[in-house]
Amino acid sequence: MLGLTRNPAFDPTRLRGDEYGELAQASRNRMLANALLAAFIASVFGPLIGLVYVVPWAALLAFILYKTRQTDLLIAAPGARVGPATLESQQNRNAVAGALCWVAALIAFPLLSGGAQELTLLLVTLALMTASTFVFSTSPVSVLLYIGTLGAGAIVSLALSGQWQAMGGAILFTIAALVATVQVRTTFVKARLAEAAVIEKEEVVSLLLREFEENEADWLWEVDPARRLRAVSPRFAFALGRTQGDVEGKPLLEMVAGANWESGQFPASLHDLAERLKNRENFSNMLVQVSILGEERWWELSGTPMRDEQGRFTGFRGVGSDVTEQRKSSEKIAYLARYDTLTQLPNRLQLTEALGEALRYAVQWRTRCALLMVDLDRFKAVNDSLGHMTGDKLLAQVSARLQSLMGENQLCGRLGGDEFAIVIRDASTPGVIGDLARRVINRLSEPYQVDHHTLYVGASVGSAEGPRDGNTVEEMMRNADLALYRAKDSGGGEHCRFEPVLHASAEERRQLEVALRKALGRDEMVLHYQPVVDARTESVVSFEALVRWNSAEHGFVSPGKFIPLAEDTRLIVPIGQWVMRKACEEARNWPEHVKVNVNVSPEQLLEPGFHDEVVQALAATGLRPERLEIEVTESIFLRDASVARNALEQAMALGCSVALDDFGTGYSSLGYLRKLKFSTIKVDRTFVQGAAQGSAESLAIINAVVAMAKSLQMTTTAEGVETSEEAELIRSLGCDKIQGFYFGRPMTAEDARSLFNLMKERRA
Repeated sequence: MLGLTRNPAFDPTRLRGDEYGELAQASRNRMLANALLAAFIASVFGPLIGLVYVVPWAALLAFILYKTRQTDLLIAAPGARVGPATLESQQNRNAVAGALCWVAALIAFPLLSGGAQELTLLLVTLALMTASTFVFSTSPVSVLLYIGTLGAGAIVSLALSGQWQAMGGAILFTIAALVATVQVRTTFVKARLAEAAVIEKEEVVSLLLREFEENEADWLWEVDPARRLRAVSPRFAFALGRTQGDVEGKPLLEMVAGANWESGQFPASLHDLAERLKNRENFSNMLVQVSILGEERWWELSGTPMRDEQGRFTGFRGVGSDVTEQRKSSEKIAYLARYDTLTQLPNRLQLTEALGEALRYAVQWRTRCALLMVDLDRFKAVNDSLGHMTGDKLLAQVSARLQSLMGENQLCGRLGGDEFAIVIRDASTPGVIGDLARRVINRLSEPYQVDHHTLYVGASVGSAEGPRDGNTVEEMMRNADLALYRAKDSGGGEHCRFEPVLHASAEERRQLEVALRKALGRDEMVLHYQPVVDARTESVVSFEALVRWNSAEHGFVSPGKFIPLAEDTRLIVPIGQWVMRKACEEARNWPEHVKVNVNVSPEQLLEPGFHDEVVQALAATGLRPERLEIEVTESIFLRDASVARNALEQAMALGCSVALDDFGTGYSSLGYLRKLKFSTIKVDRTFVQGAAQGSAESLAIINAVVAMAKSLQMTTTAEGVETSEEAELIRSLGCDKIQGFYFGRPMTAEDARSLFNLMKERRA
C-alpha cells in the first residue's frame, strides 16, 4: 500500500497512471504554496530578526523546492532513464530536507525574536502538515516523512518553550496526521483498484464479443411449413455455397442432398432429419451428412417447431454449424486409439477386444479360439547396430508379411516393440494353430532388404487355446506369453504351446527373483576362485572370481540359473559391484604377482558410473590396479559398443587389464580387437575339447587365435582343460595360460590362500 515492497501480483505504479499525469501540476501548486507561506513568514520575522537570517533561510527553502520540482517532473515524464526506486529515494530525501528547513525556522526564528510570533509559525507548520495529508504522491513514504519531521519539529519547539500541554497536543496531532495519511492513501488505492478491475472486465467482455462476432461458426436457419428456406442469413447462405437469393424459398433437403436429390438415395442421417421435420419434433445436436456443391460435409443441427398465437404450425427454426473438421479429427483420434501408427496393424486395444469377442463366441458355440504371441529373434541386434530408423523399417516389412498370412477369422496386430499377436476366432480345425505358427516362423525368417542391408531375423511363437487355457483375456495373454518365453528360452525359432507346467516354472522364477533381491542383504552370496596357471611353469598367475549363491529358501542355486535371471532383472549391477569389491579385498591376501579376474556383465559395463565403481573398489581395498583384470564377453558389442569401449578404456587408463572371454563363440569382434587393447584372449572350452578330440576346425581356430594374439601383443588363456593330455596339447599350440579342473576347481577363499601356503612349504 505504501510502496515499501514490490509484489509482482500488485504494482501500485501501474494503477496510478492518472496520478503521474497530475503530478506536474500538483508539484507546481505545492511549490507555490510553500513560496507564499515562506514570503508570509519572511514578512513577519524580517522586521523582528533582520533579513540576514530570513533571506538565507528563504533561499535554502527555494533551492529545496526547486530540486523537489525537478524530481517530480522526472517521475511524471514517460520513459525516464532513471529507475523508479532511485527517484523515490530522491523524493524522500527532498521531503525530509524541506521539512527540516521549516523545522529550523520554527525553532530558530522564535528564539531570535524573543518568542514573538511563535504561535504564528507553529500554525503555519500545522497547516503544512494538514495540507500534506491530502497530497497524493507516487511515494507515500515521502508524505509520511514530511509530516513526521514537521511534527517532531513542532514538539521540540513547544518543549523548548516549556509548553508541555501544547506539546502533548502536538504529539496527538502528529499521530492523527500520520494515520489520516495512511487512511487517505488506502482509500485512494482501493478506489483505483476497483476502477482498474471494472475497466479490465469491460475490456475482456469487449474482447470476447469481438472474437465471437469474428470467429463464430454457427448460423441460423428457418423453414416454412412446406420445409422451404426463408429468412436466410448471409452466414447460412455461405455454408450452402450459394447466395441468399439462390436459396431463398428452396426446399432445405434439396439444398443439402446434392446430386442424390433426384435419385432419393439419401444418407441415413438425412432420412432421420426429414422424419423429424415431417413429424414436427424437436431435435438437438443432430449429426447430418450433407453434400455441398459435390463435397461431402457434416453438419450439426438443432431445431424447434414454431407456432403462432393461435397454435398453428408455422415452420422450424434452429441453429447449425459445420463440424466436418471436428469429425475428421475424431475419426483420426479413434483410428489412432485402435491402430499402431508405425505398422498400421491393430494395436493392443483392438487385439484385446477381438480376443474377448473370440472367447465369448467360443463359449457360446462350444468351439475353440487361440492367441499366438510372436516375438522377433535378434531384432535388438539390428536396432542397436543399425539404428532405430532401420529397425522401424524392418518392423513395417514384418507387419506386411504377417498381414499376408492372415486368413478368414484371423487378426494380427502389434503389441509393442518387436512383439506381435494373432487372434484366431475359430481354432476348432485340427492343426490350424501349429500350421499358422510354422508359416509365421518360416515367413518371418526369410531375409529382409532394408536400406541396402540384407537382414536376418527369426521369430518365436507361443500360443494359448481358449477357453481351455484361459477364460479371460488376461489369462490367455499371460499363458501365451509364458509359452513364448519357453520358445525364446529354447533358442528361438520355435513354437511352444501353453502347458500348465509353465505356470510352475514361472512361479519358481518369480520366487527366485524375490529371493535374489534379498540375497546380498542376507549375505547369501559367496565368491569362489579358480586358479589360472602359467602354461610352462604351471605356477598360479591369477584367480578368476566366480559368484555362488546359497539361498536360505532354495539352497544352492546354479549360476547358470540365477545369473541370467539377474541380468534380465538388472540385479546383476549391484551383484557385480559386490563381486568386484569382495574380489579386490580378497586379492590383498595373495602374493603381489597374482591377479584377480572379475567378470563384468554388459548391464554393469554400460552403467554411467562403472569407472567410479572400479576406482572405489580399488581405493577401498588398497589393491593395485595392475592386479585387477576385467573379463568381458563378446556380447558387450551387441549393445552400445561406443559406451562399452569408452568404459573399458577408462578402466585401462587406471592400470587395469581387460580380458576377452569366450572368444569366437558369439558376435564377431575382430574389429574391436584392433580398436581396443585387450590384455588376454580366452579360448572357449568347446574349442579345447574339440582339439583334444582331433577336430581340425578346433585346432585351426586355436592356432589362428594364438597367432593373432601374439601379433597383437596379447596373451591367450585356454579354458576348460581337464586332463593332462589336454594340458600338453594346449602347451604345444602355444597358449600362454591354462584354466580348468586339471589345475584346480573353483575353491573357497580359504582354500585359495592355503594353496599359496602349500607352495611355500614345497619350495622350503
